[in-house]
Amino acid sequence: MTQQRALPTPPSTETQGLSRRTLGVPALVFMIIAASAPLTVIAGGTPSNFAVTGVVGIPASFLVLGICLAVFAVGYSAMSAHIRNAGAFYAYIAQGLGRAAGVGAAWVALVAYNAMQIGIYGLFGFASASFIGSKIGAEVPWWLTAAVGFLIVGWLGINKVDLSVKVIAVLVGLEFLAVIVFDVVALAVQPEGVSAAGLAPSNLFTAGVGAALAFSIAGFMGFESAAIYSEEAKDPKRSIGRATFIAIAVISLFYAFSAWATTIATGPSQVVAQSQEFGPDLLFVFLSAHAGTVAADITQVLFITSLLAALIAFHNAVARYVFSLGREGVLPKRLGYVSPQSHAPVAGSLVQSALALVMLFIFAIAGIGSELGPLYPVLTFFTWLTNTGAFGLVLLLVLISLAVIGYFRRHGDGHSVWTRIVAPALAAALLGAVFIMIVVNFDVLIGTEGTSPLSWILPAVALVPGVLGVLWGLYLKSARPQVYSGIGSGGSGND
Repeated sequence: MTQQRALPTPPSTETQGLSRRTLGVPALVFMIIAASAPLTVIAGGTPSNFAVTGVVGIPASFLVLGICLAVFAVGYSAMSAHIRNAGAFYAYIAQGLGRAAGVGAAWVALVAYNAMQIGIYGLFGFASASFIGSKIGAEVPWWLTAAVGFLIVGWLGINKVDLSVKVIAVLVGLEFLAVIVFDVVALAVQPEGVSAAGLAPSNLFTAGVGAALAFSIAGFMGFESAAIYSEEAKDPKRSIGRATFIAIAVISLFYAFSAWATTIATGPSQVVAQSQEFGPDLLFVFLSAHAGTVAADITQVLFITSLLAALIAFHNAVARYVFSLGREGVLPKRLGYVSPQSHAPVAGSLVQSALALVMLFIFAIAGIGSELGPLYPVLTFFTWLTNTGAFGLVLLLVLISLAVIGYFRRHGDGHSVWTRIVAPALAAALLGAVFIMIVVNFDVLIGTEGTSPLSWILPAVALVPGVLGVLWGLYLKSARPQVYSGIGSGGSGND
């Protein structure tokens, strides 16, 4: 037996790879929902959506988007039964639209998932520092508590994936409990009675519908991540599709109900005004007034842990993308290194942690003396990066829909016309419309007034790597054809 060196070249996936048959459907659903962060969306995203857009029908937006994503999942889930690769988007687009396009998609995915993950540190740092500071009566730097979260995420990332799943399952369960408590109290208080105004289509399809849908789609980001764990799933041919559909249903219905409960808590006529007054504190202010300070404090703690769960989920997604690209030689092969003990993609995890640490340092230094005060990490670090990530991921959803059609032109046996063509074409059109809404309203999403360079710089951060990735793929085609021929086929069991 060969003695292992300090930094070995990764062996083949048959001898050393990710954990096989580790994750069942419940584990996959928890990982998806953790990335979507239910308490973060209801406490932070929903009031912000009401406040910025002035649209009362935000609850209905989650139902509309849930239907769109369910249509997308028809072809996506069918494709997942054929392709099992930790670089999900990368592999799907490579096999559906061409290998060079797959490399471009991989680079967009790396930027988008990293932006989502790293940006959350800004809100996590602010929320945890603010809560701790209020209890000890002293100011706590946001970057200090963010650094503590960074250490926890990094440690879990290099350990067995089922450890992350266990942590996430507890945190997500507590998130749901906290939101359910809010929903129950809201329905008990109901200052204007029980009203269906928040669910009425006429209150959604108004002048602000584009911005409302652009805001709400961010709450679903991560729903597609089950395919990233396809090599670690117990029954990948069935569990990926099942987990995706279950997650979409749970997320859309739960978000819609809880956003509707928010309108009941304040009254539909006051929900916009109170969201503008309190912002992300609306839920906590309401609970403090109607359920007591202890309930509000517990919910704030769970809000912080919901952000931690999202950080863990997105970190795992990035690590597996890096692993997949390293394994196939699209990135340096050492990045495909997997621990023989934990079967974790250690190299990918460390790369993601290193990038997060650099960005934390940059924004911590840049924020010294900022006129934005304590809200600096939320209004810059969190807002800029997470919206950039959502921009990139929605673009990838459109490309995936087209890739499904391309893939099933060659592998369509056993699938209906609805699965092969109609559903993915409809999904491409619907999600393409949402993507256009994000582009048109990007200045609103990042909180800039008028024309701002950030309105095109941040989308370019997601798009330019995609173009460079395509060029890199074409270079591999001519200079390293052996590597090029294996693009998108790294997972065992692929067609």
